[in-house]
Amino acid sequence: MASQASLLLQKQLKDLCKNPVDGFSAGLVDETNIFEWSVTIIGPPDTLYEGGFFNAIMSFPSNYPNSPPTVKFTSELWHPNVYPDGRVCISILHPPGEDPNGYELASERWTPVHTVESIVLSIISMLSSPNDESPANVEAAKEWRDRREDFKKKVSRCVRKSQEML
Repeated sequence: MASQASLLLQKQLKDLCKNPVDGFSAGLVDETNIFEWSVTIIGPPDTLYEGGFFNAIMSFPSNYPNSPPTVKFTSELWHPNVYPDGRVCISILHPPGEDPNGYELASERWTPVHTVESIVLSIISMLSSPNDESPANVEAAKEWRDRREDFKKKVSRCVRKSQEML
């Protein structure tokens, strides 16, 4: 199983190197481990995150693509759908099948058709339009809803910090 996942990830890495996608770059954390990727997401234009460079680690399970990877920002990021420890919480990263809590449709959750590219593009989309209905970071969601100026200030600080890390 792991060798099948490994071959698929090697192919996706090769494809991304050959045909880079606007908005992010991806590569291996360590050349000897195809299951750990380093991703840099460029804050999408016309969003509060514009101009930022946000680093994340994508960790793939040995049974990928049957199970989703985890994505965790290593850059500071203030967002309703990012846990305080940096873990990204979006539907497509949730295990396949029915949601035990009943919040998501099975069709919104992980399916093996997702690729590194589709995952990162979903995260970029999440940055553009936060979902404050089922937040990973309750404080950020409350601020997004009730104190938008405070929210913008925190995001702006994260963007500046990410630029200093370059």
